[in-house]
Amino acid sequence: MKALFILITLWSSLMSAQSIYDFDVLNVRKEKTTLAPYRGKVMLIVNTASRCGFTPQFTGLEKLYQAHKNKGFVVLGFPCNQFGSQEPLNEPQIEKFCRIDYGVTFPMFAKIEVNGANAHPLYRYLKQHAPGVLGSEAIKWNFTKFLVDRNGRIVRRYAPSTTPEAIDADIKGLL
Repeated sequence: MKALFILITLWSSLMSAQSIYDFDVLNVRKEKTTLAPYRGKVMLIVNTASRCGFTPQFTGLEKLYQAHKNKGFVVLGFPCNQFGSQEPLNEPQIEKFCRIDYGVTFPMFAKIEVNGANAHPLYRYLKQHAPGVLGSEAIKWNFTKFLVDRNGRIVRRYAPSTTPEAIDADIKGLL
């Protein structure tokens, strides 16, 4: 009987496990959506900030997006203000800043938290499936990147200091 209970519990856990495409998110205009529109694409999910030393990575992220978007690649930017209050802008300001200052055309989303009790469920999922150095789950800083394959599997997590150019070969390998 105990074995049956364990089997049912495991089965239930598997059946309720979310896919990356199921998470509710708000786009930069605060409209509810999911990641389902990106099903079948290679995704690079990045927590961003407009006042960070890594902010110039927007240029490289946009170059990656332009180079590979027609092959099924997308960059998804999730602004976060948890690291040194480096994202003080609101969503309309973020959208304008990214577009005007960096020419960003890839999808940007509403501000979220990536760590702590209020961490967005998407980021809880990403951290669980791709822990950082020594197995730590916490996001260390802005511009931590997660590469996701066409089947929604998290392939790799990259440190904020990893430039978009350094990820290009990994992206090409998944396209």
